[in-house]
Amino acid sequence: MAVVNTSARLLQLLSSLSTRRSWTCADLAARLEVTERTVRRDIARLRELGYGIESEMGPWGGYHLGSGTSIPPLILDDEEALAVAVGLRTAALSGVSGSDQAALSALLKLRQVLPARIARRLGELDTAFTHTARPDDGQISPALLLDLATACRRGERTRLTYRDRTGTTSTRRVDPYRLVYTGRRWYLVAHDVERQDWRTFRADRIIDATTTGEPTDLPDAPDPAQMVNTGIALGPYPVRVTIRLAVPAEEALALVPPTVGVHRPDGDDATIIDIGGPDVDGLARYLLTLGRPLRILHPDEVRQAFLARTRQLLQDNQ
Repeated sequence: MAVVNTSARLLQLLSSLSTRRSWTCADLAARLEVTERTVRRDIARLRELGYGIESEMGPWGGYHLGSGTSIPPLILDDEEALAVAVGLRTAALSGVSGSDQAALSALLKLRQVLPARIARRLGELDTAFTHTARPDDGQISPALLLDLATACRRGERTRLTYRDRTGTTSTRRVDPYRLVYTGRRWYLVAHDVERQDWRTFRADRIIDATTTGEPTDLPDAPDPAQMVNTGIALGPYPVRVTIRLAVPAEEALALVPPTVGVHRPDGDDATIIDIGGPDVDGLARYLLTLGRPLRILHPDEVRQAFLARTRQLLQDNQ
């Protein structure tokens, strides 16, 4: 009889239980080349680890896998591991049902323990698959996204090759903090070492990311989602307006999404919102579409454009 250590035998036992509906104790003992007493002892150990192994009484009874009390380690063959990795990759890139962060975290954990032969096959698939983006969206490779997630997870300073919105390429030393998905794009929130300030980087504009082995230094870490939303709402626009919308904060968020405006409550029944736009008239037209009582706090240029648009609408409807 071959001598197999306990851990290996437990894995063999799990693998056997997953291959068919039910096993008798005698069948398992013969398959594993151990005694029935050893099988019963190993079943008890697996149950302690959280595996829901159920037993049936009677001459035709046996052991079978059921629902456990926790999530135990999974036993996957090569094809199953590859299929799970591909599925997680797709979910991470598409943000399915808001599960993108969980999918990315799970993919990161799985990829770290994949055997080299499966990792190579996954890499080959990464080069073969193409993610269809919107016309104005860039693409990010899954491998780069995982590299960024790893840097955040391990707390390693990273050297980025980055192309900004004007097309200018530069090298930035950053301390990665979080990856944020907005439902459209991935953003890296990181502390810029040279500028000594927090920055957001569109992940599809990151050409390369190389960890330096140095630990990160993250002073006064911000709320990453709020930072990204503020950057999207205000960063690219030359004109900004601040309004007081006469609705509670929850209703204000439904009217003006967080990627369009930066919100802060003003009592229970009003909300202050900062909104960016391409020009004064464009902002005035947008404010008219809200259809709610509002006051434009500043600037005066947007207030005058809003009043002019309102007068024109009144004249047109007379």
